[in-house]
Amino acid sequence: MSTVDFTDDYPRFTPAMKKTHKILVPDMLPWHFDILIHVMKQEGYDVDVLRSEGREVIDEGLKHVHNDTCFPALCVIGQYLNALKSGKYDPDRTAVLITQSGGGCRASNYVPLIRKALRAEFPKVPVLSLNFSGLEKGNGLELSLSFLLRLMYGIFYGDLIMSCFNQTKPYELNAGDCDRARAACVEEIKRALDAKKYARLKKNVRFILNTFAAVPVSGEKRLRVGIVGEIYVKYSPLGNSHLEDFLLSEGCEPVVPALMDFILYCIINNVNDAKLYGKNKKSAMLYRFIYKYVYGKQKKIIKLTKQHGRYEPQHDFEHLRSCADRVINQGVKMGEGWLIPAEMAALAETGTENIVCAQPFGCLPNHIAGKGAARVVKQLLPEANIVPVDYDPSATKVNQENRIKLMLATARERMGN
Repeated sequence: MSTVDFTDDYPRFTPAMKKTHKILVPDMLPWHFDILIHVMKQEGYDVDVLRSEGREVIDEGLKHVHNDTCFPALCVIGQYLNALKSGKYDPDRTAVLITQSGGGCRASNYVPLIRKALRAEFPKVPVLSLNFSGLEKGNGLELSLSFLLRLMYGIFYGDLIMSCFNQTKPYELNAGDCDRARAACVEEIKRALDAKKYARLKKNVRFILNTFAAVPVSGEKRLRVGIVGEIYVKYSPLGNSHLEDFLLSEGCEPVVPALMDFILYCIINNVNDAKLYGKNKKSAMLYRFIYKYVYGKQKKIIKLTKQHGRYEPQHDFEHLRSCADRVINQGVKMGEGWLIPAEMAALAETGTENIVCAQPFGCLPNHIAGKGAARVVKQLLPEANIVPVDYDPSATKVNQENRIKLMLATARERMGN
């Protein structure tokens, strides 16, 4: 009688590979990765961010990921395979990295999907997981306290650079000034990390604010358009067909919520689990401490931004939670869950009534908490002008942009333009 061997035979990333392997990272966070990759390099990891785009990337993903599985997974796997087939990397000395939230989402199952795709074409390439949920034990990054703190500050600074850039770029008088300000801020934060001065919030935040404030701008009024939705298509240019660039080309000011809001969302969900469902009460105490620490840093950055006076600060996370409570229960945490309607409500009540809700086709949690909750948000805030846009391999960029143009036409009519 034959037996089936169910042992894990996939390649694993070992500590020794830190010195020998290049790690490939999909381009999910264009505003943050310059800083976060610098932190990883400080830890001794050799990292490349994959910037490849085009139909060939999507087609590579479609070879191994069913269209209905998850568009972000398709994009990520497509970038990995496209890079490995380019000849630029030695498959025997290359690994790939993916982040996992650990929530009730297909993203928590990306690693098996990636392994399946790699096994078919590059069986020696190991998969690294960056997560804080205990997933993929023994096959993830070594997460020291110092490493985590630098990542946290890197996310905060990336959020602030993104916010200041988007509040400046549509109004710059001299083309390229804003891009140079962004580059200067990234280099300054890298220097602060190298000098171990990354925790000097006041100095680093003021440098970013002052650098962007020095860019000459016009005083014209432009449409502000918020971007909410699933975490990958919300930020990734590959995932959202360069949505921010498109909005800028239409004469709009993109308003993108902070990545740190998603981090805080994941942390507080663990606290809510203990409160709502009686789960993991001991670990909830640790998460409550972490939440207070990280949220305290967010409040300091908001305070410094308000004191500066030039830029509108990003949302206070406790205010986001109160916005969520007006729309949906905080027990709804699958995918981006209650965070999506919370961000829509917070944007609409602070002058960003026009909102694109970016969703991967077939992502049920985010269709429910995004498209499904939009009606309630509009009932609470009638001025909200929300358009849900699906992103998947069969959706054309033209159709996506036409849906957004219809929303912009309504917005301009309201403005009287």
